[in-house]
Order: sequence, then structure tokens, then C-alpha cells
Amino acid sequence: MNIFDELVARGLIAQYSNEEEVRKLLEKPTTIYCGFDPSASSMHLGNFVMISLLMRLQQAGHRIIALVGGATGMIGDPSGKSKERNLQNSETLKANTLSIKKQLERFLDLSDPERGLILNNYDWIGSLSVLDFLRDYGKYFSVNYMLAKEIVASRLESGISFTEFSYQILQSLDFLHLYDEYGCHLQIGGNDQWGNLTSGLELIRKKKGEDAACEVFTAKLITRSDGRKFGKSEEGALFLDPKLTSPYRLYQYLLNTADDDALRYLKIFTFLPLEKIEEISLEHLKNPGARLAQKTLAHEVTKTIHGEEKTLEAERMSVALFTNQVSSLSEEGIEEVLGSLRKVVSLGLPLVDLLVNVGVAPSKTQARTFILGGSISVNDQKAFDPSHVYGKDEALYGKYLVIKRGKKNYYLAVIAE
Repeated sequence: MNIFDELVARGLIAQYSNEEEVRKLLEKPTTIYCGFDPSASSMHLGNFVMISLLMRLQQAGHRIIALVGGATGMIGDPSGKSKERNLQNSETLKANTLSIKKQLERFLDLSDPERGLILNNYDWIGSLSVLDFLRDYGKYFSVNYMLAKEIVASRLESGISFTEFSYQILQSLDFLHLYDEYGCHLQIGGNDQWGNLTSGLELIRKKKGEDAACEVFTAKLITRSDGRKFGKSEEGALFLDPKLTSPYRLYQYLLNTADDDALRYLKIFTFLPLEKIEEISLEHLKNPGARLAQKTLAHEVTKTIHGEEKTLEAERMSVALFTNQVSSLSEEGIEEVLGSLRKVVSLGLPLVDLLVNVGVAPSKTQARTFILGGSISVNDQKAFDPSHVYGKDEALYGKYLVIKRGKKNYYLAVIAE
């Protein structure tokens, strides 16, 4: 199966400028680029669709260019935005650009410039004068053409500044520059970028001729079966930076994916062969309760993003939580898994008071019922004595009392210093 057909089979491609020409370009080694917006210090799980797409194209023998928008980021892409963006200051933008570049370096093979490059469009746009911009590029775009773009049309009622209105021309300039300087003939992006991508084609063909070999295609925007955007949890976006989103939290998000989504995401986000994914799907459908698809998805994606060691650690933490082995976790693991539930308590509280204090029970009467009914465990051990006082010698690492009520309800008491 060629790379184009594989991308289609994986459900990745949304639109293309010309299917026959895109196929021709991908039949032999081609230079392909994708832009990344440094509007934040870290990319998120949604961005990983485009990163993984570049990885697949590179593995298929194509040279890829990851372009960080150090210049266009100063303007802000209006795509998908209902109102004007706040402009970033230069210091923040430089820091974000460097951070995004470092993240891309983790995933792409940059050992040979003929295999992969990371570029910053500030290097050719930053010194461009207003007069040169208007004379050399602006004259190729009619206002009517720009107004017809969905990106702009959707903002006309609420308003769009000339700054954001001109964004599509700046991005078009990128494609032209890479076409001239690097022989780049194919641009890819998320489906919300369709208007910007086709503007690039417009500029190249007006400057170089209608027969210029250049095409674009977009990847589908990934959503969940409930219609919500993929990669968004209750706490917000899931970032690729482990300091912002831990490997454990990423693993848990994927592990809790709905059945239909998990089977679909295996094709989109993992590098497992399609034949292997089909085997997993059939096995999963025989016994959905075993959650084979979710476990495979969580393992493969977390491994690709954070490595094997962090993935195995996330799996151990997950298993510990659901098999009464919390006491086997490291101090960092306890904080990671249960830290959001932490409640500082005084030393010397009887168990019945402890349960009320940390919110396990609304009253001492209810707490005593839970204890005597055998539904309370402390640090993986059943607790039956309402008057027992836990000291630091019984606490994990001298301070943690992990309380469990029933099968799934966890609470973390931290003994005050």
C-alpha cells in the first residue's frame, strides 16, 4: 500500500487540491512542509496529528520541513477563532518558538537535511518591508478572493482587523519561499487551514505559472464520538510537555476513551500496521470489557510521545490504583495519581474523625457505618477500628494515608508537618 492510500485508510485525509497530482508527488521522494503556530509554550495532543503525519511521510521516504511560525505567530492565525487574538510580545514568542522547535526535534529525524528540517519563517519574513510585502505579494491577491475564504467570511460579522486579514498572504509567502529555496512541492495542515493552504497555491501559480508542481492536502480535525474536540480533558488541553501534562495523565485519558473512538484512534495515532490494528479490533469486539483497544492505544501513544520507560511507569501507576497496590507507588507517584485529592490533616485523629475530615463521610455516624461494614481501606489495608489513630510510622513516606472507600473512591490525607 502506498503512503497516500495508507493515510486514507487510516482516516487522516480530509481534502486535497488534486488527488491525481498529490498521488504523483508522493510516488517519489518529495519535499513536504507543515507549519506550527507558537501561540503557546507547548503543543497539545491535537497537534500530534500533524506531527505524526510528518513522521509517516518521512518514514515513507519523503523529506519533511516543520516550519515554526516565529513571524506569523506575531500576527496570529484567525482560523477557527471567533474574535481577534491578543498579540504576543516578542520575548514570549521567541521562548515559545524555541520550545516548539525542541518538541519537534523529539519526533522528527533531523540527522540529514535531506530527510528533515526545522525552519523559522521569521528568517525570511522578519526583514520584509511593508512596501516589498505589498508590491511583491499583496498585488497577487484580490480583496474579493480573500473575502470569499471561509476563514475571513466567518469573521465579517464580528469583525476582523487588517492584521489578521493579511495572515493568509503571509502564510502563502512561506509556501512560495520553500518552493523556491527547498524545492518544496506539497503543503499539509489541519482541515481548518484549507483556506490558508490554497492561498499558497494561488500565489505560487501566479508567480511561477499555472503548471507549477505544487499541491496541498489537509488532515481531518479529530473529534470524539460525543462531538467534543479530541485532546481536551475536564482540566483543559493535554500538552506534549510532560511538565504540563504528565505521562500518567495522558495515559489515563487515552485509557478512558470510548470503544468506538479507541478503535478509530488506533489507526490515526499509532504506528501499528493496519493489519495488526484489525486483529486488535476483532479481539476487542469479542470482549469489550477487557478494553484491549484502549490499553493498546494508551500504551502506543504514550510510548511515542514520552518513551517506553515513562509509559511503563504510567501503566504501573494505573495498575496500582485499581488493584489495591497504592502502597507500592513512589512518593512522586502518589502525588501524581492522587495529589489533586490531597487534604492536610492533623496528627492524632481517630479514623472516624479522619474520614469526616477528608470528606469520605458526611458524619461520624456514616463514617462508623463505612468502617464497620468493611468498605474502608487505609494504605491498602482494611480498617475496622473507628478509634484507631494512625501515626507517621504507619503513613507512607511518613505522611500519606491513602484512604479507599468501596472499589473506586480514593482520598489522600497528608499528615501536617
